[in-house]
Amino acid sequence: MTSTRLTRFAGPLAAAAALALLPEMAFAADAPPTPDKGDTAFMLVSSVLVLLMTVPGLALFYGGLVRTKNMLSMSMQVFATLCLIAVIWFAYGYSMAFTNGGALNNFVGGFSKAFLDGVDSTSVAATFSNGVYIPEYVYIFFQATFACITPGLILGAVAERMKFSAVMLFMALWATLVYFPIAHMVWYWGGPDAFGNAAKAVAEATGAEAKAAAQAALDGVLSDAGQGFQWGALDFAGGTVVHINAGIAGLIGCILLGKRVGYGREAMPPHSLTMCMIGAALLWVGWFGFNVGSNLEANAFAGQVAINTFLATAAAGISWMFVEWAAKGKPSLLGLVSGVVAGLVAITPACGFVGVKGAVLLGFMVSPICFIFVAFIKNAIGYDDSLDVFGVHCIGGIVGALMTGILVNPDLGGTGIPDYLSKPGELTVGTYDMATQVMAQAKMVLMTLCWSGVMTAIILGIVGLIVGLRVETDREREGLDITDHGERAYNY
Repeated sequence: MTSTRLTRFAGPLAAAAALALLPEMAFAADAPPTPDKGDTAFMLVSSVLVLLMTVPGLALFYGGLVRTKNMLSMSMQVFATLCLIAVIWFAYGYSMAFTNGGALNNFVGGFSKAFLDGVDSTSVAATFSNGVYIPEYVYIFFQATFACITPGLILGAVAERMKFSAVMLFMALWATLVYFPIAHMVWYWGGPDAFGNAAKAVAEATGAEAKAAAQAALDGVLSDAGQGFQWGALDFAGGTVVHINAGIAGLIGCILLGKRVGYGREAMPPHSLTMCMIGAALLWVGWFGFNVGSNLEANAFAGQVAINTFLATAAAGISWMFVEWAAKGKPSLLGLVSGVVAGLVAITPACGFVGVKGAVLLGFMVSPICFIFVAFIKNAIGYDDSLDVFGVHCIGGIVGALMTGILVNPDLGGTGIPDYLSKPGELTVGTYDMATQVMAQAKMVLMTLCWSGVMTAIILGIVGLIVGLRVETDREREGLDITDHGERAYNY
């Protein structure tokens, strides 16, 4: 396999961006692999960029959208969630997401790597090219930033009315029972060398008994993966794992908590659209770490992921602006930044599978759909999704996930379906069937909606029994900055 061809298709396997650890892999060479310094540096920078998305990006974006009396509490909730989930990730989250879970392996991992047991500076994680690895600590750091921002997205749906104690308990339980299992289902697999070596053993086996044994070993490698991966679902950087997951949880949360006091009767405008715009801009910058970093290698294909992320986002921003202009008579800054976020959400699962034209098309089409949910359907149904988490993240994520199954088609400029088995040790393009792929995408979308939706409702019920969910009406009217934290965002 030439280096050019390898680079061209290294990215698509980030749809299964799960860990393949050195002790679990069979290598052709005797010596353990040495991570490339460029890949390592690339992944460290990408991880820091994803961290930037949460603080200060998400904190400023959400903070600018709430009322002045809740600005500090929103920043506190986002920041505290990040710190809490980071510690849980170290304790058991990484292990639950990216190790074998035994009898439950289709749905969740185990605890063999709890507290990062057995991991040190010499441990490595597989990328998506045969024989190429990055330090395991770097991979853990990168995936930790995903785990931290995802539950933080839910906060926008329940803003300005949820107790801080309830937020903290909910986040710990939700990450444990929802995020880690969904991440495992979509992103856990054995890695390219495990696939390649097992397929090579089948090809080289002689005799019926040897071939049967080799095939059984290959079947074992293929089945050592999450349910979504086994279905063939593609999710480059988190359309299902992050956005649909958090978006449906936000919808369930805002419905069960009920509407904010005065919702529909009192004006509740954002207190600082300037701050909101700054936060959205930081999200866009950090999102390059989110999407491009999911390639796990600093190779030529990373450039396609970057340009897809850039252009789809710009197209979505323009699309939302013109749709709103036509519908309401004036284009708004809030609409523009909403479109930007919708574009980022939609391109996330697709950025390593679609061509540039497909990325632009996806950007243009997602904003009108999200706009309808935000501007009309929310009001028609009457739920108080404070900052439109469901309308942007869940709906945008669904559009992106389903369209990935279509736009991955090589005839439409997509990369095609990755295949490590036909030519062991190489990454080639497999057979593409649109109906099969779209069905795989739909199954994982439905799995995410059902798992996250049901578990979120159960978790909120438990939290409500233990500490209660909402602040008292008088405290909500006064604002959570003072009543929950005894501080103000602004002292004039």
